Amino acid sequence: MTLAPLVRKIRRVGRRLREVKVFAQAMRSSRHPIHAHIIPTRRCNLACAYCNEYDHVSQPVATEEMLRRVDKLADLGTTIITISGGEPMLHPELSRIVRRIDDRGMIATLITNGYLLVPERIRELNRAKLHQLQISIDNVLPDDVSKKSLKVLDQKLRWLAAYAEFDVNINAVVGSGIRNPEDVLVIARRAHALRFTITVGVVHDGFGQLKPLDERVRSIVEDARGMRKPLFSFVRYDRFQHNLARGAPNEWHCHAGSRYLYICENGLVHWCSQQRGYPGIPLKQYSAADLEREYHTVKSCAPFCTINCVQKTAVLDELRENPREAILHILSPPELQLKPEQLPLPVRALSWMFVSGHNRRWFSSMALRVLGLKQRAQLGRLR
Repeated sequence: MTLAPLVRKIRRVGRRLREVKVFAQAMRSSRHPIHAHIIPTRRCNLACAYCNEYDHVSQPVATEEMLRRVDKLADLGTTIITISGGEPMLHPELSRIVRRIDDRGMIATLITNGYLLVPERIRELNRAKLHQLQISIDNVLPDDVSKKSLKVLDQKLRWLAAYAEFDVNINAVVGSGIRNPEDVLVIARRAHALRFTITVGVVHDGFGQLKPLDERVRSIVEDARGMRKPLFSFVRYDRFQHNLARGAPNEWHCHAGSRYLYICENGLVHWCSQQRGYPGIPLKQYSAADLEREYHTVKSCAPFCTINCVQKTAVLDELRENPREAILHILSPPELQLKPEQLPLPVRALSWMFVSGHNRRWFSSMALRVLGLKQRAQLGRLR
């Protein structure tokens, strides 16, 4: 084995440890954001027909302002920051923003259409300590709905497989008006062959709500469910997708504005990309009181919401607040309706550690202490 693959394997172990650390921090306290999206530019080099998150004229946010926003999120206790847009790779100093996120002890992830990826940009993101990159691919061949096609992006995927020291996730979107929804399976198989993780997103309307899927598309979503997924794609999250594909509502409490924050290019905090204006408070003024208020605020859009980043944070909070029910959801397929007493005894025993706040804090504190030592041992000589 040459040195480069060994370094990549060790860094992969380090990323898994950091993800477990995020989990432990989420279990220890509900008084900090788990995940935040920041927008360095609204401009995009594409014009996908179903997207409402871009324009062709906006200037990038000043780098120093973006760094101040990163610092503010760190001060709030945020653990993961995703940079998106628009097309974030149009920002001239993207790598500085990524590096600042890592320097402040947070996980940096990036959502891009992939068009601007070349080997040197990938190496630049490696040096900046990017944790994960996600590309959405909508079809095999470009059409008038989307140019984010496998044909156009396959060379970019090969470069990522060869050079990226960060994780790569391919997100296939269904329900977007693509002529051949079976393309999702072709895209997923290609991602699997390159050892990337795969997620399947259900397209939403302009308010983040479900656009109904027909039976043919629902079947494709179910077929793609079993492919390689990221660490935090729990079965409970699969249940969200399973219900949405059938047009059924989900019963959950959305913690947007608290555990998940969306910070637009103007520096305002919103519930999510599709509910901009709520609460609409400048990030620099955002406080613990705002986090607490939004944690308890009921969002009427939640039952048919398709914003998966918010749903994933809710999975972690469900595990904190209703551990037995959450573990049941995590371990049982969406189509089954198991009861807690039907779970194996070791699984029921596992849920005990999360039942009381004292147990959660003790286990989480111990995990954070151990993970801190292991991370230094694994990564110290490579950073």
